[in-house]
Amino acid sequence: MDDIVKQAMAKWPNVPHCYGWLALDARGNWRMRDERAQALKLPGDKITNPALVGFINRNYTHEQGRWYFQNGPQRVYVTLEIAPFVAHSDPVEGFVLHTREPLTQVDAAWMTETGQLLLQSGEKIAAVDDRDMAHCLQHLHVGDMQVGDEQLLAWLEQPQPSDILTLTFKGKRIPVKRIASDAIAKQFGFVLEPQPAAA
Repeated sequence: MDDIVKQAMAKWPNVPHCYGWLALDARGNWRMRDERAQALKLPGDKITNPALVGFINRNYTHEQGRWYFQNGPQRVYVTLEIAPFVAHSDPVEGFVLHTREPLTQVDAAWMTETGQLLLQSGEKIAAVDDRDMAHCLQHLHVGDMQVGDEQLLAWLEQPQPSDILTLTFKGKRIPVKRIASDAIAKQFGFVLEPQPAAA
């Protein structure tokens, strides 16, 4: 967290929290959601200013499963489309989070019924950007066979697949477990749409 943010928090400790105005989409973009976007359930405008994106990334944290951006003295809670982090494939690191932090390890992996790949690295849960799945396919195997589109679809269509799907990351094969899309937040203990506490 930036020092200037810590100083502002100490100087103005009772600034009201903000809800609904900032979102993280499934491709790792920060989005500003004005009142119209919130009312119409729209994704909001993509934040593209590099300095602002970097500031949000550095001051992004969580408490009790609710993720927020500490904007000076104000806590801006984040609406999550899928997960608290989004991972992109990277030719050097393997995967890099939307916050620009490389994933040094992958401890576990899951896949939803729609083919959404999720990675766990320590306490971080990241959804892989769907545009990066073509790259990920070359690292997915059933047995010793690399998986193609058709094989992956066949695996996803099996209620209880007999074959084990694995993801190879830095020489380690990680079993890919199944997870339902609507069970992700509950299983990993995060809140998709933080709300103010009831009065």
